[in-house]
Amino acid sequence: MLLGYARVSTTDQDTALQLAALKQADATAIWEEHRSGVKQRPALEDLLATLAPGDTLVVYKVDRLARSLTDLLRIAQRIEDSGASLRSLTEPIETGTPAGRMIFQLLGVFAEFERSVIRERCEAGRTAAKARGTRFGARRKIDYEAVIRMRNSGETMVAIARHMEVSHAAISHILRRVREGLTPVHKPAVLGDGRPC
Repeated sequence: MLLGYARVSTTDQDTALQLAALKQADATAIWEEHRSGVKQRPALEDLLATLAPGDTLVVYKVDRLARSLTDLLRIAQRIEDSGASLRSLTEPIETGTPAGRMIFQLLGVFAEFERSVIRERCEAGRTAAKARGTRFGARRKIDYEAVIRMRNSGETMVAIARHMEVSHAAISHILRRVREGLTPVHKPAVLGDGRPC
């Protein structure tokens, strides 16, 4: 029996192309999923539990099954343990044959290699951004009252920004909000002698 599986990564994507191809391949039943490849996939788990000897799990592409080589090999082992096979409609994969199993594993290796290269590039980009002074993570919370006190005591915006470890633009934004009465400070916030911020 041919059992189809279709998956998209987000709810706003569409499985129409995959479903049409699976129906064209005469899949008897189709399991559809709208989840990331790295999260729990109940439809896939249900399908894997349904497989019986002689069944074929049909997918549009192998990457619809898994996002990592480890996951791909785990799923392939479950399919094999159930006596079923895997078939991809767009790749030369039919795990019922030795050549198909080899190609399946090679595709997984190449996919894992590609993700490793992408991770390395992302990390190199983050390192370069940090070297340029870019900050990552949650925004620093700024004490509005301290900014007002420092400004009223004669500190420049540059000095306040350096002291608070934020940009000059952030301090300028805070002082503009104070001037416009849009500050989170609970008591009235007035800039001392009325100098321009």
